[in-house]
Amino acid sequence: MRGYTRASALGPIADFVETRGGSINRIFQRADLPVTLLNSPDQPLPLKDQFNVLSEAGREIGDPFFGAALGRLVSMEKLSAFGRWVSGASTLEGAIDRSNRGLNKYLQTGTVLEFGVLGQTARWSIEFLDSGADGRFQNELLGVSYLIDGVRHYAGRTWRPALIRSTCVGPKQAGALEKVFQAPVMHGCKVTAVEFDASLLSAVGRPRAAPETRPDSLVPPASGYREEVMALLAIALLEGPPKIDWIASKLDTSRRSLQRSLDAEGCSYSMLLDDLLKDRALTLLASTDQDVTDIALQLGYSDGPHFSRAFRRWTGTAPSRYRSAKAALGAGSEGV
Repeated sequence: MRGYTRASALGPIADFVETRGGSINRIFQRADLPVTLLNSPDQPLPLKDQFNVLSEAGREIGDPFFGAALGRLVSMEKLSAFGRWVSGASTLEGAIDRSNRGLNKYLQTGTVLEFGVLGQTARWSIEFLDSGADGRFQNELLGVSYLIDGVRHYAGRTWRPALIRSTCVGPKQAGALEKVFQAPVMHGCKVTAVEFDASLLSAVGRPRAAPETRPDSLVPPASGYREEVMALLAIALLEGPPKIDWIASKLDTSRRSLQRSLDAEGCSYSMLLDDLLKDRALTLLASTDQDVTDIALQLGYSDGPHFSRAFRRWTGTAPSRYRSAKAALGAGSEGV
């Protein structure tokens, strides 16, 4: 089962790595991802690629518990629209309910959040259904850090967990993690979780200045190739013209098998790429003042004329005329 997440889940990884003497560019190069992905926090990416980035980051700076160290800097509120929606709940109990209901829709698939209360102890757990070797362990540490920050949003910044359950091995690893989390850690657990006093469930969150909105952008489904290919094409386009072999490798399949799978779903790689380029071109022309030639190069065209011919095929008009028409329409609506 392939899970997907959003780039925002990596938190402030670039600044953190650089302050520890590492190179974020080198990490993303080894993970075979464009580092510009970090400038697109809402962009979906395969969960296994996030595992890989965290694994490579741990190797880069020599930290076997990189996910926990990075986790000390993460913020639930900055976890895209999903995090803002969760943090907007009136109480901690409401925030946990929103997280558990909305995670697989708005932020991350292939992941299970569970919550329970036994006596006076509340337990909030996170489990990843996607495999990922040591990168999975790093993501467990990062994931529980988001849960901890979610509780702190209501319990106060000085609050510490009563216990953290970890899949780490042995008391030595647990002891090392206790220094990072500044809380007791139990090793050898099947699922990573944070435990706290159940009385905190009624704790009230900080008032919000902006009105609350529910996220409306969904992450790709866990089955079918069409949406997955579209998400990967968007990532590849951040660095240059997408390559089908790169897409296939990210999906753990061959170029030929990918083409057959897309054909079975009634589409093709070239069709999906064309749709993405069209949508991106329309967005850039309508929402930016970039030169048409710059947009052409950004979308992987060799020059402006090649892009203009493709745009005419899509819309029946030239890029400059489309932009002028959109600007005139916007000016007219402002005057109403």
